[in-house]
Amino acid sequence: MDDDLRVTDDIALPRAELTWRFSRSGGPGGQSVNTTDSRVELRFDLLATAALPEPLKDRALQRLAGRLVEGVLSITASEHRSQLQNRRAAEERLVAAIAAAIAPPPRPRKRTKPSKGAVERRLESKRHTARRKQQRRRPDE
Repeated sequence: MDDDLRVTDDIALPRAELTWRFSRSGGPGGQSVNTTDSRVELRFDLLATAALPEPLKDRALQRLAGRLVEGVLSITASEHRSQLQNRRAAEERLVAAIAAAIAPPPRPRKRTKPSKGAVERRLESKRHTARRKQQRRRPDE
């Protein structure tokens, strides 16, 4: 388990399920940009993985539906000049995306009534605005 990417304390993504692709990156970098394959594309087949329990996998598939192509999540990184730094950045983004996707949904908001003071302040503000607008009108003749 030491070679796996940790998502949570009890969930890890096996590196064997990650697919890497490298290409030339654009942007600054001088002559080395034209010769090194520093842009990284990391692909993770979320649909076929056995690393996630079924309920978490279903939640992740639902939440990441807009980012998946045939069940595969693709992450690219090209902000660094070195391939190694871009690989690390892509891994961090993948872990963050999966962790956010499998996180439990937030508790529903408990409805509360505004306090009497808040209601009174709102009504007083409305009265003040109405008086100000009334003073801007032409006086009746």
